[in-house]
Amino acid sequence: MDLTNAKKIMTVVGARPNFMKAAPIINAIQEHNKRLSTSPAALGPHGSQIALQSVLVHTGQHYDEAMSDRFFADLRIPKPDVHLGAGPGSHAVQTAEIMKRFEEALLREKPDVLIVVGDVNSTIACALVAAKISYDVSGSRPFIAHVEAGLRSFDRGMPEEINRIVTDHLADLLFVTEESGIKNLRQEGIADHKIHFVGNTMIDSLVAFRDKAGLSPILSTLGLRAGKGSSGLKNGVVRYALLTLHRPSNVDQRESFLSILEGLQDLTSLCPVIFPAHPRTQKKIADFGFEDFFHHHCETRDGSKAINDVAKRRINMIDPLGYLDFLCLMEHAAVVITDSGGIQEETTCLGVPCVTVRENTERPVTIEVGTNILAGTSASGIREATRRQLESKREAAIPETWDGRSAERILDVICSELARHDASLFASVDR
Repeated sequence: MDLTNAKKIMTVVGARPNFMKAAPIINAIQEHNKRLSTSPAALGPHGSQIALQSVLVHTGQHYDEAMSDRFFADLRIPKPDVHLGAGPGSHAVQTAEIMKRFEEALLREKPDVLIVVGDVNSTIACALVAAKISYDVSGSRPFIAHVEAGLRSFDRGMPEEINRIVTDHLADLLFVTEESGIKNLRQEGIADHKIHFVGNTMIDSLVAFRDKAGLSPILSTLGLRAGKGSSGLKNGVVRYALLTLHRPSNVDQRESFLSILEGLQDLTSLCPVIFPAHPRTQKKIADFGFEDFFHHHCETRDGSKAINDVAKRRINMIDPLGYLDFLCLMEHAAVVITDSGGIQEETTCLGVPCVTVRENTERPVTIEVGTNILAGTSASGIREATRRQLESKREAAIPETWDGRSAERILDVICSELARHDASLFASVDR
């Protein structure tokens, strides 16, 4: 397809959660152009006949190239068109570095639409640059679209909360994942015409790759497939728990981290606890002298990392996993303990009990209709929440519009806005 006159959509990613949220949008652009080239009339009205050019920017906020490459491969994301290579730093240093480098890319590419996703430093940095940019003397700039808008924990101590609020107030199009987001944005004075309830693109990825994740060898690699005569839970898989911890408020402070680990001791006596740990978290474990809580599984000569008796009553720490392996582990877990926002959503969609090791959540729908409960960070709270979830017979529902088609809805809105903008330009010329 000739993209000479196409509208340019720039999508920004920087950290692993961004990849799962952005991948369906990039794929939807590709599918849109395929349909347009084969059957333009079938796409219908509202600007859907506009050709689109996708430009992918990776800020390099998460600077582990091997992990980024693995996620890109698992999610079938094309190689980034622009890689800023911002790297690590404090919130101020990293945000400033991304802004400096992104401004050059934005002025060079001059996209019609900028899509930012989630609530990481890359999100706010790129939205802020686009809001202040001027392509020409008339002050033209791209539409700013925020995917996953309106989520609020009401905890300004979380850096992500600041990122969410500021980005939402800079954005022209706010794409909301759950009804609480609509309420929050209205209460902050955001105009209704900017707010669009489209669903959850992270769940789009889950729906698209769930079957493929089921083919992952990770359960066998970790020795979690039940042997003959074993009382495995389902599909021949032994009972196990999955743990993720990464939030600085949980792992950077010794007392908080210790409280969480003590709260997990009862669980380790009931079943294996699998912990894919980021290298940064592994370093904190060593710095705090917490090695006795863990058994670190290294890959053996035959490629296995099987759980064994040595790890009894200790958390089984493994290296970080790609998207497909992790999704497979999550789907078959008896319970997931996490401080991640996205995992609260994914477990709700999968129907897997989730214990969130935080005092609040910006995703209340996962508690109201999903499988999630808040435990706080005290040892007693974690023990009680984990016990309740292991015994729970609760039937969860999948939230409204979490149906795997959110990216299509986002693209429909964007195309409509682009068509409306072009129409207003033509009208002003005619006058």
